[in-house]
Amino acid sequence: MTPAIWSRLDVIARRLLPAALTAALVLAAALPLHSTAARAMAPSLPLIAVFFWTLYRPDLMPAVAVFVIGLLWDVFAGLPIGIGATVLVGVHAIATLQRSFFNGKSFTVLWLGFAVLAAAALILCWLMTCLYYVTLITPARVLFQIVTTVGVFPILCWLLVRCQGLLPEQT
Repeated sequence: MTPAIWSRLDVIARRLLPAALTAALVLAAALPLHSTAARAMAPSLPLIAVFFWTLYRPDLMPAVAVFVIGLLWDVFAGLPIGIGATVLVGVHAIATLQRSFFNGKSFTVLWLGFAVLAAAALILCWLMTCLYYVTLITPARVLFQIVTTVGVFPILCWLLVRCQGLLPEQT
Protein backbone atom coordinates (compact mmCIF):
# COMPACT_ATOMS: atom_id res chain seq x y z
CA MET A 1 0.00 0.00 0.00
CA THR A 2 1.17 3.46 -0.78
CA PRO A 3 1.67 6.15 1.88
CA ALA A 4 -1.31 8.05 0.44
CA ILE A 5 -3.63 5.13 1.18
CA TRP A 6 -2.29 4.81 4.74
CA SER A 7 -2.77 8.53 5.20
CA ARG A 8 -6.35 8.31 3.96
CA LEU A 9 -7.10 5.33 6.22
CA ASP A 10 -5.65 7.26 9.16
CA VAL A 11 -7.93 10.24 8.47
CA ILE A 12 -10.97 7.94 8.12
CA ALA A 13 -10.16 6.17 11.39
CA ARG A 14 -9.76 9.48 13.19
CA ARG A 15 -13.07 10.76 11.79
CA LEU A 16 -14.83 7.61 13.01
CA LEU A 17 -13.30 7.83 16.49
CA PRO A 18 -16.15 9.72 18.27
CA ALA A 19 -18.86 7.35 17.00
CA ALA A 20 -16.66 4.30 17.62
CA LEU A 21 -15.85 5.42 21.18
CA THR A 22 -19.52 6.08 21.88
CA ALA A 23 -20.45 2.63 20.53
CA ALA A 24 -17.70 1.14 22.72
CA LEU A 25 -19.24 2.91 25.72
CA VAL A 26 -22.58 1.28 24.86
CA LEU A 27 -20.83 -2.08 24.99
CA ALA A 28 -18.99 -1.17 28.21
CA ALA A 29 -22.27 -0.14 29.84
CA ALA A 30 -23.74 -3.51 28.86
CA LEU A 31 -21.06 -5.52 30.65
CA PRO A 32 -22.67 -8.03 32.97
CA LEU A 33 -22.90 -6.78 36.52
CA HIS A 34 -23.85 -8.79 39.56
CA SER A 35 -27.51 -7.89 39.38
CA THR A 36 -30.07 -6.50 37.00
CA ALA A 37 -30.83 -3.69 39.45
CA ALA A 38 -27.17 -2.58 39.46
CA ARG A 39 -27.18 -2.59 35.66
CA ALA A 40 -30.36 -0.52 35.53
CA MET A 41 -28.83 2.11 37.83
CA ALA A 42 -25.43 2.24 36.10
CA PRO A 43 -24.43 5.58 34.56
CA SER A 44 -25.55 6.26 31.03
CA LEU A 45 -22.15 6.48 29.38
CA PRO A 46 -23.51 6.83 25.80
CA LEU A 47 -25.58 9.82 26.89
CA ILE A 48 -22.45 11.58 28.16
CA ALA A 49 -20.49 10.82 24.99
CA VAL A 50 -23.26 11.96 22.65
CA PHE A 51 -23.60 15.23 24.57
CA PHE A 52 -19.84 15.82 24.58
CA TRP A 53 -19.18 15.01 20.92
CA THR A 54 -22.23 16.94 19.75
CA LEU A 55 -20.97 20.05 21.52
CA TYR A 56 -17.32 19.80 20.61
CA ARG A 57 -17.17 17.88 17.33
CA PRO A 58 -20.63 17.95 15.72
CA ASP A 59 -19.01 17.34 12.34
CA LEU A 60 -17.95 13.89 13.58
CA MET A 61 -21.17 13.01 15.45
CA PRO A 62 -24.04 13.31 12.96
CA ALA A 63 -27.62 12.48 13.92
CA VAL A 64 -27.55 9.29 11.81
CA ALA A 65 -24.60 7.96 13.84
CA VAL A 66 -26.40 8.89 17.06
CA PHE A 67 -29.51 7.04 15.90
CA VAL A 68 -27.52 3.87 15.10
CA ILE A 69 -25.72 4.11 18.45
CA GLY A 70 -29.12 4.53 20.11
CA LEU A 71 -30.39 1.35 18.48
CA LEU A 72 -27.25 -0.42 19.66
CA TRP A 73 -27.93 0.92 23.16
CA ASP A 74 -31.50 -0.43 22.99
CA VAL A 75 -30.27 -3.90 22.07
CA PHE A 76 -27.52 -4.12 24.68
CA ALA A 77 -29.35 -2.34 27.51
CA GLY A 78 -32.48 -4.42 27.03
CA LEU A 79 -34.64 -1.40 26.24
CA PRO A 80 -37.57 -1.63 23.87
CA ILE A 81 -36.20 -0.92 20.40
CA GLY A 82 -36.37 2.77 19.59
CA ILE A 83 -36.47 4.24 23.09
CA GLY A 84 -32.72 4.71 23.52
CA ALA A 85 -32.41 5.89 19.94
CA THR A 86 -35.16 8.46 20.47
CA VAL A 87 -33.60 9.72 23.68
CA LEU A 88 -30.08 9.99 22.23
CA VAL A 89 -31.31 11.76 19.08
CA GLY A 90 -33.23 14.16 21.33
CA VAL A 91 -30.10 14.85 23.38
CA HIS A 92 -28.18 15.38 20.14
CA ALA A 93 -30.80 17.84 18.87
CA ILE A 94 -30.87 19.85 22.11
CA ALA A 95 -27.07 19.89 22.39
CA THR A 96 -26.88 21.07 18.77
CA LEU A 97 -29.32 23.91 19.50
CA GLN A 98 -27.48 24.91 22.70
CA ARG A 99 -23.97 24.62 21.28
CA SER A 100 -23.48 28.37 21.00
CA PHE A 101 -24.65 28.84 24.60
CA PHE A 102 -22.07 26.38 25.98
CA ASN A 103 -19.25 27.73 23.81
CA GLY A 104 -16.67 29.37 26.06
CA LYS A 105 -18.54 28.68 29.30
CA SER A 106 -16.89 27.20 32.37
CA PHE A 107 -16.93 23.48 33.09
CA THR A 108 -19.38 24.10 35.94
CA VAL A 109 -21.93 25.59 33.53
CA LEU A 110 -21.37 22.69 31.14
CA TRP A 111 -21.83 20.17 33.96
CA LEU A 112 -24.99 21.88 35.20
CA GLY A 113 -26.41 22.01 31.67
CA PHE A 114 -25.62 18.33 31.21
CA ALA A 115 -27.23 17.50 34.56
CA VAL A 116 -30.51 19.13 33.51
CA LEU A 117 -30.46 17.49 30.07
CA ALA A 118 -29.47 14.07 31.45
CA ALA A 119 -32.23 14.20 34.06
CA ALA A 120 -34.82 15.06 31.40
CA ALA A 121 -33.49 12.40 28.99
CA LEU A 122 -33.36 9.60 31.56
CA ILE A 123 -36.79 10.46 32.96
CA LEU A 124 -38.16 10.42 29.41
CA CYS A 125 -36.51 7.04 28.83
CA TRP A 126 -38.05 5.77 32.08
CA LEU A 127 -41.51 7.11 31.17
CA MET A 128 -41.42 5.57 27.69
CA THR A 129 -40.31 2.24 29.14
CA CYS A 130 -43.13 2.34 31.72
CA LEU A 131 -45.63 3.09 28.95
CA TYR A 132 -44.23 0.35 26.73
CA TYR A 133 -44.52 -2.31 29.45
CA VAL A 134 -47.71 -0.76 30.89
CA THR A 135 -46.29 -0.93 34.39
CA LEU A 136 -44.73 1.45 36.85
CA ILE A 137 -41.03 0.80 37.18
CA THR A 138 -39.74 2.11 40.48
CA PRO A 139 -38.58 5.71 40.05
CA ALA A 140 -35.74 5.18 42.55
CA ARG A 141 -33.75 3.42 39.84
CA VAL A 142 -33.94 6.29 37.39
CA LEU A 143 -33.11 8.82 40.11
CA PHE A 144 -30.02 6.82 41.08
CA GLN A 145 -29.07 6.52 37.40
CA ILE A 146 -29.34 10.29 37.02
CA VAL A 147 -27.05 10.80 40.02
CA THR A 148 -24.48 8.27 38.78
CA THR A 149 -24.54 9.66 35.24
CA VAL A 150 -24.04 13.24 36.41
CA GLY A 151 -21.36 12.07 38.84
CA VAL A 152 -19.38 10.21 36.17
CA PHE A 153 -19.63 13.11 33.71
CA PRO A 154 -16.40 14.92 34.76
CA ILE A 155 -14.31 11.75 34.57
CA LEU A 156 -15.61 10.70 31.18
CA CYS A 157 -15.32 14.28 29.86
CA TRP A 158 -11.68 14.36 30.93
CA LEU A 159 -11.05 11.14 28.99
CA LEU A 160 -12.95 12.36 25.93
CA VAL A 161 -11.00 15.63 25.91
CA ARG A 162 -7.80 13.56 25.79
CA CYS A 163 -9.21 11.58 22.84
CA GLN A 164 -10.19 14.82 21.10
CA GLY A 165 -6.52 15.56 20.52
CA LEU A 166 -6.36 12.56 18.17
CA LEU A 167 -9.03 13.93 15.87
CA PRO A 168 -8.41 15.72 12.59
CA GLU A 169 -8.85 19.49 12.48
CA GLN A 170 -12.44 20.69 12.46
CA THR A 171 -13.74 21.62 9.01
